Amino acid sequence: MALNYFPHSPSSHRFFPPNFNSSTVRKPVLARISNGQPPSSSNGSLSLPHETNPSQNLHRFKSEFCLPWKPEADVVVIGSGIAGLCCAGLLARYGEDVLVLESHDLPGGAAHSFEIKGYKFDSGPSLFSGFQSRGLQANPLAQCSCSLVSKLAYRKCSWCWMHWVSHYHVSITTLGWSMYLKVNSCPGLGPTEFYKDLEKYAGQNAVREWKKLLDAILPLSAAAMALPPLSIRSDLGVISTVAARYAPSLLKSFAQMGPQGALGATKLLRPFSEIVDSLDLKDPFIRNWVDLLAFLLAGVKSNGILSAEMIYMFAEWYKPGCSLEYPLHGSGALVSALVRGMEKFGGRLSLRSHVEKIVVENGRAIGVKLKSGQFIRAKKAVVSNASMWDTLKLLPMEVLPKSYVGRINTTPQCESFMHLHLGFDAEGLREDLGIHHIVVNDWDRGVDADQNVVLISVPSVLSPDLAPPGKHVLHAYTPGTEPFELWQGLDRRSPEYKKLKVERSEVMWKAVERALGPGFSRDKCDVKMVGTPLTHQRFLRRNRGTYGPAIQAGKDTFPGHSTPIPQLYTCGDSTFPGIGVPAVAASGAIVANSLVSVSQHSELLDAIGI
Repeated sequence: MALNYFPHSPSSHRFFPPNFNSSTVRKPVLARISNGQPPSSSNGSLSLPHETNPSQNLHRFKSEFCLPWKPEADVVVIGSGIAGLCCAGLLARYGEDVLVLESHDLPGGAAHSFEIKGYKFDSGPSLFSGFQSRGLQANPLAQCSCSLVSKLAYRKCSWCWMHWVSHYHVSITTLGWSMYLKVNSCPGLGPTEFYKDLEKYAGQNAVREWKKLLDAILPLSAAAMALPPLSIRSDLGVISTVAARYAPSLLKSFAQMGPQGALGATKLLRPFSEIVDSLDLKDPFIRNWVDLLAFLLAGVKSNGILSAEMIYMFAEWYKPGCSLEYPLHGSGALVSALVRGMEKFGGRLSLRSHVEKIVVENGRAIGVKLKSGQFIRAKKAVVSNASMWDTLKLLPMEVLPKSYVGRINTTPQCESFMHLHLGFDAEGLREDLGIHHIVVNDWDRGVDADQNVVLISVPSVLSPDLAPPGKHVLHAYTPGTEPFELWQGLDRRSPEYKKLKVERSEVMWKAVERALGPGFSRDKCDVKMVGTPLTHQRFLRRNRGTYGPAIQAGKDTFPGHSTPIPQLYTCGDSTFPGIGVPAVAASGAIVANSLVSVSQHSELLDAIGI
């Protein structure tokens, strides 16, 4: 979620190379592999040379291959986030000449990795699932990656829940996150383990209500997952790629659900809280737990998330044999695989290429102008992976309908983040330390209250190469709950800013100390870095450092991917289906599909077996 930010102590290093300066014009660099073809591992999966350090490889590419590139492409993609890379990769596979322009030194947007003092940090997403899924019901990211690479390396997460109950610490081995709560407790993922924990810590009534919820919604998952995301496009061709192609499986799903289930399927596009309310679920823990899952998934509580999205997640997390996963070598390895998949089909990525303006001529988007002054022509389309607010800044206001500008400017925003990145000595920590931990300080305040929920990831537990021997790497953050107003107008070099960083990061330090136990010490940290909403705003190019649009299901909908400007499209968390890694991957795929013929689209679906 966060990108590169400056450390809070002068002894640390910048996330970007020392010569990086966001205010100066930097020479664009084409990121490529040396032989023009992606290296393959012996098992047929796409891999990196020296794969244990993907971010280092990308740095090598940009340093050695300062090659000239033609200032035009069929499609120009602004930004190399997950959505932009999925869109560009699929377009390249379709045979389009595609060029991705990335402002920063590494690709990946909020999902990139970076290295400091031998510690390899994830800057954003840490919760992943569905890498191993295949077929119609596969995760959108899995479907996109399967179209570009043969396999992604990942580790399943076998996790340990930790509970705070009446001030006593209880440890239970299940499938889920470690949870630390002032009141009540929190069970894990997976049907059997979840029920055991739920009964022990929340009571029989919670178990009854949870079973009632699953009995009502899991039958709907067949309808929610009947249409593969990769089949969707935003034009009338969707009749062929979706309706005609998958109508039999969809009708079969409705038939299996029966009349009552089919009637319930009409609620898929309504807020999930309506399903919870219709079942008369009143247990405080169940209500809070559902809100937490919704908030972690989409940045809104259950009254703001689509039922289809929640039911899809429930089917993936609460079925026999389910597990969460983590990409080996960090999220940067996932980004590297997407980049190499795109390059395998002829796509290009230009780093340090900051887009200053989308050029509109005769009412159509015809290309972009870089900060360096260079014009890049887009023969077919420009696709922006920037947020809706930041895309708006790139456009000449005189060509935009007032209604379009007004809708963007009045769309509510999620808050921003606080981040804590640590590299520290593992000595003295318990051997069964889990990868993911969540600290909820007070259920009564709500999961969207600021300074109330802290997520912690220690990925070196599963991928030891992310840290030097005997060390761990950690990323903690408040998930889209940090008010931007507290930071607005502050000078990053001022004493006031530094003081506020210390104050607002303390909740994360305390959460880390609780999660890791007495074996952890702040003094044992080799690397300490704090990121703020101003960090997000500066390095992610995000308006107000926001997580994304706070669009409430049932009250409004995420915008589509076309714009009032012909040949200009958008993808990412400001578009349908919304916030989250699977959602943005789907958005990138939808745009790519919409820019090619129905026959090309159908051939791809045939080729990957869906």
